[in-house]
Amino acid sequence: MALPPHASAFERVWHYAFRGICAVIFLFLIAPIIAIIPLSFNAEPYFTYPMPGFSLRWYEEVLSGEAWQRGFKNSIIVAVFSMLIATVLGTLAALGLARARFPLKGLVLAILISPMAVPIVIIAVGMFYFFALLGMTSSLPGLVLAHSVLGVPFVVITVTATLTGFDRDLVRAGIGLGASQLAVFREITLPLILPGVVSGAIFAFVTSWDEIVVVLLLAGVEQHTLPRRMWAGVREIINPSILAVATLLILFSVALMAVLEVLRRRAAQLRGVET
Repeated sequence: MALPPHASAFERVWHYAFRGICAVIFLFLIAPIIAIIPLSFNAEPYFTYPMPGFSLRWYEEVLSGEAWQRGFKNSIIVAVFSMLIATVLGTLAALGLARARFPLKGLVLAILISPMAVPIVIIAVGMFYFFALLGMTSSLPGLVLAHSVLGVPFVVITVTATLTGFDRDLVRAGIGLGASQLAVFREITLPLILPGVVSGAIFAFVTSWDEIVVVLLLAGVEQHTLPRRMWAGVREIINPSILAVATLLILFSVALMAVLEVLRRRAAQLRGVET
């Protein structure tokens, strides 16, 4: 925000001081992340500065190693399918709660978003015993369903937020013109809430992609995801290949944040808000 033309000396000092404080906080948060990126190009298997040389050997090891490739594959499969399930269930739940009028509506919403509040260790232990009874431990379907439960709250929250400014007169108009409920949803409701749906889907994907506690309990050796493989690497042998994976994940996260910002601007434009 720019300073007004006739700002006082105090306002000018506070304006620049506030920016300086924000810059320091940002640097404090981002510096540890930035520090690991150069180390992923270290020619030697050490985590020290100054580096003796630069090399791409660790990226080559990550991209060609069988264990890392299996981790990438499992992470993509689990994250994509759990995202799809969580997006469908979370969107339906948000639409249902937005239209429903009953006394226990707040309780139902609290139950839906409870995986965000309950410690993940408790959820993981409960899922382990539940899926063990079903014989779904050490399997990708079990891991997909478990991660879907963790992703649903994010979809419910984002879609519910989008529905806050939703004009229901458009739905009534569509039905009044003879369109079916499915046609109204496809042509009117879904395009308007799409930014919230996609945002929730991205959050569900990231939640699954980064999750490790549930994977530690439910996954077998063949179901190791990327975070589980990184955990094993830290315990068994530490070398810059872990930092190479971390760098790739950082770039991936930045790309997702850029997508979320585009969606935020699109949602604001749909509401007629100037960004």
